[in-house]
Amino acid sequence: MRLDNSGVSRRTVLKGMAIGAVSREASSLLAAASPNHTVKLPRATPESQGVASEGVRAFVEGVEKKVGGLHSFMLLRRGQVVAEAWWNPYAPQHPHVLFSLSKSFTSTAVGLAVYDGILSVEDSVTRFFRSSLPSSVSPNLAAMRVKHLLTMNTGHDKDATGGTVSNPDGDWVKGFLSLPVEHEPGTKFVYNSAATYMLSAIVQKVTGRTVLDYLTPRLFTPLGIEGQTWETCPKGINTGGWGLKVKTEDIARFGQFYLQKGEWQGKQIVPQKWVAKATSKVVPNGDPATGSDWNQGYGYQFWQCTHGAFRGDGAFGQYCIVMPEQDAVLAITSGVGDMQAVLTQVWEHLLPAMKSEALPEAGGDLKRQLANLSVRPPSGKADSPTAKRVSGKTYRFETNSQKIESLTLTLEGKRATLVLRDEKGEHSFACGGDSWVKSMTALHADAPQKSALWGVWTDEDTYVIKNCLYETPFLSTITCKFAGEQVALRMGMNVGFGQTQQETIFGRLG
Repeated sequence: MRLDNSGVSRRTVLKGMAIGAVSREASSLLAAASPNHTVKLPRATPESQGVASEGVRAFVEGVEKKVGGLHSFMLLRRGQVVAEAWWNPYAPQHPHVLFSLSKSFTSTAVGLAVYDGILSVEDSVTRFFRSSLPSSVSPNLAAMRVKHLLTMNTGHDKDATGGTVSNPDGDWVKGFLSLPVEHEPGTKFVYNSAATYMLSAIVQKVTGRTVLDYLTPRLFTPLGIEGQTWETCPKGINTGGWGLKVKTEDIARFGQFYLQKGEWQGKQIVPQKWVAKATSKVVPNGDPATGSDWNQGYGYQFWQCTHGAFRGDGAFGQYCIVMPEQDAVLAITSGVGDMQAVLTQVWEHLLPAMKSEALPEAGGDLKRQLANLSVRPPSGKADSPTAKRVSGKTYRFETNSQKIESLTLTLEGKRATLVLRDEKGEHSFACGGDSWVKSMTALHADAPQKSALWGVWTDEDTYVIKNCLYETPFLSTITCKFAGEQVALRMGMNVGFGQTQQETIFGRLG
């Protein structure tokens, strides 16, 4: 089923148009195709679209058991949302960090630029950045094409992101171009976020706009996606390979758009040929026989999956899974360490739940069950005999690697406020003992982030706070263990790109 086919004809784009320009005909058709932004995707019961509610229930129970739950999911079948859930404090109105799922959006921007006739996948990468090239251009760098960036076949022996972003003057393009290219482009697959950054830089070079600005009238607005943000490098180029934030329903719209082969509301926004190429196995990336969904092949910033599906995905479990054979799309946000485990639950429970015909409406209240999901809070009590002894008192720390200077825990009934001071100032954490309390926190961050906190006594002397950064995959745990005039402070994160657990530090009443 296609969403809201309005019969708007496909636009024509004149080849050779000025860089970044859109024809008058194209502009009018874009305006005609733009939906009412307040309209949600259509909803239906699972059984009406041939999906067994029991399969959805089994999927939720499976991810709860195997990976500790998700942050959200939305399942579309035949263009209808048949199941959706957010684990409190995550909610439909909040965007979520996508990490590398951003890459699939950058690929779409490249496809649009190719459609406009201002870019070709056969273009040499070096031709766009003459002033940023090293003094000596190697044959392999000279041979690198846009298609090699798209397929992660740049010729680098390892991910070039570290060397790219560490360029001392903040010029990531120059950093990328200065790195050795050990292999002939097209001969070695290496997952490489810097390659996607270069695609973003190329799109900005040929259009005069960031990828975010370029996609807004061409993709986001027609699909009804609003409020999107994208990180930039020091030179003002969108990071491309990461950094995009959108809502769960926006991910679902994007997946449905690709399921519909680049068409939305009767308008062909991206050519079908581009969609077919981007979502196919352009290059091998491992042994498919392993059954791993990371060894099935790679396209233009899309992964091939088992079971005839394809996907965009991002670190810690951000997914846009498109299942053409089932006419289905699954959007997921999460904070998991084992990404394959999530996909395994999809294949084991959701895939067999999809039938060709409508099913009898099921008993039970799946919708109510999905509405009552929550990130797991800490388990314990809201009060302890220790509370009166330590409340409001300040504990000071000697110099430590975390640069924490002092800690003050103030307790009032079921509510508590933890104040940590470091070199940047005070960081206050207000939390509830029986619910998530929302606030803004900036501990170990460049800027305050939206947080939801829950604190309990896990035993008589130990107070534990879970801090859910609910527009990201991250959940930190702060543990304060009191003994006499001393406190032991330990902090850790659920997932991360490096060390997630910090060493315990000790403070004393001061």
